[in-house]
Formats: sequence, structure tokens, C-alpha cells
Amino acid sequence: MTTIRQTTTEAPRGFVLEKTALEVYVPPAKPSLVGLSRAALADALGTVGVAEKQRKMRVAQLWNWIYVRGVTRFDQMTSVSKDLRSALDGHFTLDRPEVVAEQVSVDGTRKWLLRLPGEHAGERPHEVECVYIPESGRATLCVSSQVGCTLTCSFCHTGTQRLVRNLTPGEIVGQVMVARDRLGDWPGATAPEGAIVPTDGGRFVTNIVMMGMGEPLYNFDAVRDALLVVQDGDGIGISRRRITLSTSGVVPNIKRAGDEIGVMLAISLHAVRDELRNELVPLNRKYPIRELLDACRNYPGLTNARRITFEYVMLKGVNDSMADAKALVKLLKGIPAKINLIPFNPWPGSKYECSDWDQIEQFSEYIFNAGYSSPVRTPRGRDILAACGQLKSQTEKLSARERIALRAMAMTD
Repeated sequence: MTTIRQTTTEAPRGFVLEKTALEVYVPPAKPSLVGLSRAALADALGTVGVAEKQRKMRVAQLWNWIYVRGVTRFDQMTSVSKDLRSALDGHFTLDRPEVVAEQVSVDGTRKWLLRLPGEHAGERPHEVECVYIPESGRATLCVSSQVGCTLTCSFCHTGTQRLVRNLTPGEIVGQVMVARDRLGDWPGATAPEGAIVPTDGGRFVTNIVMMGMGEPLYNFDAVRDALLVVQDGDGIGISRRRITLSTSGVVPNIKRAGDEIGVMLAISLHAVRDELRNELVPLNRKYPIRELLDACRNYPGLTNARRITFEYVMLKGVNDSMADAKALVKLLKGIPAKINLIPFNPWPGSKYECSDWDQIEQFSEYIFNAGYSSPVRTPRGRDILAACGQLKSQTEKLSARERIALRAMAMTD
């Protein structure tokens, strides 16, 4: 896969709307089969001599071993012939992203720092983050789509980082595989001692949110291909209604997301006036609120049963007045919606503060009384730097000795 280098767009007053990708993905000599579509997996089998008439059956075998049983080595595929296992092992791997660090919060949230290869051999590899958030009866995995981010949202820690490159489908699916590996979320495996996971006898990863590092709709093809693998009913099998893609408002790709992926949509809104959203989400200068909401109204499959979630981070003295609450209700009139209020998770160097709790409750109550579901997202994992991008930034500042110590804490086998 080759990513497209994006053009940096300058906005008035020096705002940068979109960053330029610094690198492209360079596949290793032995690529991983994780994340390949069924068609791509069939093509891979063709390169090791599997006859075309046998490929569909062999794909089904490999798909089950990789995504249902979670094997990490070809020699574990006991229903596959030894010759084919040997041929696959000579050309491919089942590798996931490397876990550099794992942190566990007192509330059960788990955060993994994952290492990915860079474009240039010998240079420092790249890192992204993936977060597991257990709740009563469900557990959500927050997945990244880019190393860094295309955008420059002023309240978002990842927005301060460079856009290095887009992730591949395998690197996106690989985050799900890593989470299931670390949690013991495969047949016959067990959760780590003390882990907080669903106890209903089902899977430990029940929901996926594309809300990690990066703007998913600026890596559309890879995100689409990865989420189709995640949805596949004969594999990982997470329903599209349990997958939510969050975008800051890349309007041209919103309809495509509905047509080609079919997952739930979340909009990173955060302001009700263009002048404020221009500051908080500079992409708004390219796709203002009116255009964004028009795209939402026309999102394929939008119904009261498949509402759009509008994310609204609560920033003290910035966007949390009752006038803002009233304007928000008026703005979303006619759109089947849920409004997710997010207490700001502070990060070093940010100029923003979290709204007072009393103010958040008043804001939420007004929206609820207007007929909208308005849950306040419970802050999770603050003791492990759970705001997206914080663990990556922290490790970049560590000395070599501290890096070794942190790596040793990752609990790798």
C-alpha cells in the first residue's frame, strides 16, 4: 500500500488546516496477512502456489485461524497442510504491531503504545496508541488511523503532533488483534489477573470506535478496508452498529463512509458558531458548520435507531454557556442525534480547562429536556495519560534508560 502525500492548506491568520504526510508506508520483506481482505488473501495464496480452484477454501481456513482463533504462527494451523504452512511461513507472517508499553488505570482502562515501521530503514520507528475502555456489559476499543494527525484541532493533543503517515488496513486491524491478545479474548485464553472485562461470557472487545490518533476520513480507503475485515461475520464479527467512526468534518467522505462502510457516525463538533469552531477545529474554515450538518442530514441509513453522535468537549468559559446549549439544540433540529458531552481531559501545555461540573450538568439537563440523549462521558484513565497522544508524547521525551524501563513494563511474552 502507498499513501498519498497530502497538501498543507493554509488558512487566514496563519492557521494550518491540513498537514503534509512526511512518509509513506514501505512493506517489509515478509508482510503480515493480518488485515488483508479475502480477495487479497486469495492473491497471497496464489503467490505461494495454491491453485485458483482451491483458494476460496484455503482463505476460509486461514480466516478462521487468524480471526476466530487468534493464532500468531502458521504452525498452529493444524488443519492446514504442512507444505502450505511452510510455504506461508517462508513468505508471510501473522505479526501485529509491536507493544512498546502497556498502562493500566485504576478504573480498568488499558492503553497500549504500539510501534510501527518507518519509511527509512535504520531511522526511529513510529508509535501510535490504542485504548481499551471496559464498562458494565460492554467494552470499547479506541483505535488510531494515522501516525499523528492531518488536522490541527486546538484542544486535541494529537493535533499538536506531526502527520507522519497513514496506517495500513493491517495496522488498523492489528490494533484489534493486539487488544484481544493482551486481554486473552480468544477461545481457550483467559484475561490477565485483575483485568476488568465483561463478565457475561461474551467477548471482551465488543465495540470499536475510530476515535484514536488521526482523522479517519483522511485515510479513507485503509479505514474502510480494515473495518470491513472487522465486521466480517465469519471472523472478528463486530457488527457495524457497534462500530463508530468519528470525524472532524471531512464533508466529501461522510456519504462515502455511509455507503461503503455503513458504520455509526460521530461528528467532532465542539462549537455552535463558525467563528469559534474555526479556532477549535480549523478544518471548519474549509467545511463550515452548515455544510457539515447538510452532510449529516443526508448520511445513508440515518434513522432514529441509527442516530449520529455529536461530540462536544466541555471547555470552561469557551463553549459551555447556556446560550451555547440553546444554540446547539436549535442547530441540530431535525437530525436524529445523540449529544455526547465530554469533560476536557487536560494535557500539558493546553490553554484550555475543563468546565465546572455544575455547568456540565446544567448544560446536559437543558439538552435532555429538549429531547436529546445527552450523556456525559465519564473521564477515564486520567492516571495513565488517556487523552489521545499523551503516552506517545511522554515517551518521546524519555531518556534511553527510561525507555528501556518503560519497555520492560510492557509485559511482553
